[in-house]
Amino acid sequence: MAYNVLEAVLAVGSGVRAGSVALVGFGLDSVIECAAAGVLLWRLRLEWRGVEPAALASAERRVHRFVGLTFFALAAYVAAQAAWGLLAGDVPAESALGIALAMASLLVMPLLAWGKLRAAREIGSPALRAEARETLACSYLSFALLVGLGANALWAWWWADPVAALAMVPWLIREGREGVRGESCRGECAPV
Repeated sequence: MAYNVLEAVLAVGSGVRAGSVALVGFGLDSVIECAAAGVLLWRLRLEWRGVEPAALASAERRVHRFVGLTFFALAAYVAAQAAWGLLAGDVPAESALGIALAMASLLVMPLLAWGKLRAAREIGSPALRAEARETLACSYLSFALLVGLGANALWAWWWADPVAALAMVPWLIREGREGVRGESCRGECAPV
């Protein structure tokens, strides 16, 4: 979770400075992922305390719906900003920090996912296993970000940044849909 907090602060800050929709969107996704990780910790704490499974499942569904709605809001924001950037011809500045962050995330996210999967096996936690899969899926966003920022920096393809942001939108919508439907853990978080 500490890496995601650092990722969020650096991505949003450098994204605002560079005028990069993709970088800001990536950072805001990290904020949502931090919230989801916090919910997982809260949920595991409740489970360890022996909270009734029905109450646990009900609370978890409410939280996942809220997180799902935040993904929808982020998808709408990113799509609108990227479309506006393309139409207006807004040229983002190069962001060496953003490129370094995307590269670091491409390395760190799979390692974090592997660690979470190992811990999930050790403690027998389907919720943690689902969180690990989400962490691994975040590598897609890191790749899209790296392509967009890299193309802008290397070839001055200013439009690559908003296009990379638009490439993130389907993933954000999928996450939102799964959260709202209560499918974020693919039926593994808590008995219903």
